[in-house]
Formats: sequence, structure tokens, C-alpha cells
Amino acid sequence: MTHDPALQPVAAGERIETMDVLRGWALLGILLMNIEAFVGPMMAAITGLDPALTGADRIADAAVYILVQGKFYLLFSLLFGMGFAVMMTRTEASGRPFVAPYLRRSFALLAIGLVHLIVVWQGDILTVYALIALVLLALFRHVPTGQLPWWALGSHALAWLFSAGPLLMGAMARMVPGAATEVDKVMQAEGVRMQAQIEAERLVLGSGSFLDALAHRAGEAPEMLFFVLFAGGQILGMFLLGMWFVRSGAITDPARFPRLYAWLRWCALPVGLAMMLVSFRLMPTADFSVMSFANGFATLLSMIAALLMCLGYVAWIERGLSTPLAPLLRVVAPAGRMALTNYLMQSLVCTFIFYGYGLGWFERLPRAWQVPFAIALFTLQVLLSRWWLVRFRYGPMEWLWRAATWLRWPAMRRAD
Repeated sequence: MTHDPALQPVAAGERIETMDVLRGWALLGILLMNIEAFVGPMMAAITGLDPALTGADRIADAAVYILVQGKFYLLFSLLFGMGFAVMMTRTEASGRPFVAPYLRRSFALLAIGLVHLIVVWQGDILTVYALIALVLLALFRHVPTGQLPWWALGSHALAWLFSAGPLLMGAMARMVPGAATEVDKVMQAEGVRMQAQIEAERLVLGSGSFLDALAHRAGEAPEMLFFVLFAGGQILGMFLLGMWFVRSGAITDPARFPRLYAWLRWCALPVGLAMMLVSFRLMPTADFSVMSFANGFATLLSMIAALLMCLGYVAWIERGLSTPLAPLLRVVAPAGRMALTNYLMQSLVCTFIFYGYGLGWFERLPRAWQVPFAIALFTLQVLLSRWWLVRFRYGPMEWLWRAATWLRWPAMRRAD
């Protein structure tokens, strides 16, 4: 690869500020969601409220589950779709080819994600993004703008059906004479398998060596990639919505869409929160050994709620950028401009602090203290990002990713 002076970063005035701000807040939300899976077994962190917690720990666990979990990885996905649309429109407008660079960009992200998944942390989302990005290119590049929200809704609906459907069907099967015993046996076996997986994580990550953890993550990688079947529909749906936000102008010129943003702020977010509270009431803790209508309905509600709340958050942040709160909201923009670097940094720092081959704080940080820890770490990332971007045009991983995309070394230092 060679240095190409014509390959310049997006000028400050050309950047879509709202996207940088949203990426920053998405990073904080993802860290608040993931911190529980860094401190303890990841499979235990995805079950909702830990029934063993009390007091402030219980309040923190419930608050993160209701307000954060499942909402901010959707926001990250939405922003990826926006980035796809921005890259496509700007690349084609410049007369350069789009498909080949986009494929290189996707496969580079896949490589980064696989290294992250196996070497650093098994909760990686980048691998899934890279795979779904190929679907986005193959099937939806030329879909008319007006059709994108409908395709997005259909993709979400398939994901909801795929996740909640088996629980509802299992509950119906239990009503068939003689079938309940067999269904219960299958589910009890699944519950035992999940518990064994949690104990394996506790042993390997809490007290094992780096090589033990590496072997564990490599063995779990195929199952983690199976996550594509469950989350792929939601992620693809958010990619498509992100494309619509850019193509329609809803993110670049939100003043043209007052009714949409008002609906997202005053209807989508409150309705989504209400649905999440009902879901929490029905199933505060996911039990993988039970199939019931309540569990299936709660799962469905929580997935719909996540979409509505995510879009509601977007609308409120957009509104805040035109109020006196704008300087506070913009504080996180430097971290958002280095989103890939900061996402990977979160994993490196947290696995070093909590895993047995690092400082060994696994399962030692109380749940209530995990929230201020995450906020403090993210604050440091914001400060570091601000310092870095004064001197450099890109974050380190963004620079490598861009080089792999365009097969040229972009100018890194601002003095270049």
C-alpha cells in the first residue's frame, strides 16, 4: 500500500455531527451493558435480573437491564447502517468504485472481529456486523429509500419470531397430553447445559491462564457465531433503518422531519419503556429450563421495546443538540469518532482488570459499583480521544481499517 494525498479524511465541516455524538453515547451504553459480562460469566449476564442481588446491587442490575441492555447495540447497528449509506453516496459521488472497497472494509472488520472474539473477549459483535454487512450489500444496496423502513420492520419481525416463537410453541406443546413431560426434559437439559457453561466460564476466566481462556474462547466461537441467527434479523433491520435515515435526510436535516422525531420522543420511547416494564414484570430473570407463554410473551415484548427505546433515545439526543444541553451531549463526540478503537479498548482494559490472567478481579466488583466504574472508564476514553484527535486524523484502528478499505495509507498526523 502507498500513501495517497488525495485520500483525505472527511473534513470537520462535512462530518455528520449527530452521528459522532450518537456513537459516543452508544459506546457508553454498550460498556454499561457489557461490564457485567466482563466482571463475571457472560452467560449469566444475559439472563436479566440476578435474583441473588439485594439493595443497591439489585437496583443497578434492574436499571441497566430495563434502560440499557439490548438498546445500545441496536443503536450501534443503526449507526453502522448510516455509515454504509454515507460511504456509498460519497464514494459514488466521487466517481470511485464502491463494491470492492466495501467488500475489503467488511472482510477487514470480520478479521478484526474474529481476533477480538477469540483472543480478547467472546462477546464480540463486530464479527456479526461484518457478516450482516455482506447481506446488506448483496440484497439491499439498490432498494428504494421509501421501502427501507418496511424491509427493516420485516427483518425485525423475523427476529422476534425466531426468538420468541420457540418459547410460545413449546408452551403450546406442553398443552398436548403426554407432551409436557418430554418438553420439560428437553428444557431441563438445556438449563443444565447453560449452568455448566456458566461454571466453565467462572473456572477458566476467573482463575485460568491466558492460554486456557484462549482455548475456551476458540471452542465457544462457533456457538457465539450462532448468535447471528438470533440477532441477525434485528441487526439487519437496524442497518436498513440507518440507510433510510441518511438517504432520506432524517439524520442530516432533522428539521424536515418534526412529526417523526416528535413521535419517537413522545410515543415510541414511553411505549417502549412501558413494554419493557411489563416484560420485566413477567420475566425479570430468563430461565432457560422453562417454556411458558409468559416467558415467550416477555421475550417478544422486550425485543420490540428495545427497538422503540433505541429510536426514542436517538430522537431525544437529536433534540438535545439544538438546546442548551448541546455542549454536554457533544462532549462524547471525540470518543464516537474513534468508536472502533474505543470499543476494542474497553475489552482489553476490562479483561485485563477482571480476568484471572490479569489483575484477577473476576466476580469481585459489586454490581452497584460496576456502573460508576464503566462511567469512569468511558470518561477516560473521552479525554484520551480528545487528546488523540488534536494530533491525529483517525483513531489507530480506524486508520488501519481505512487503509485496508482503500489499499492506501491515509495521512495520520494532522501536520501531514
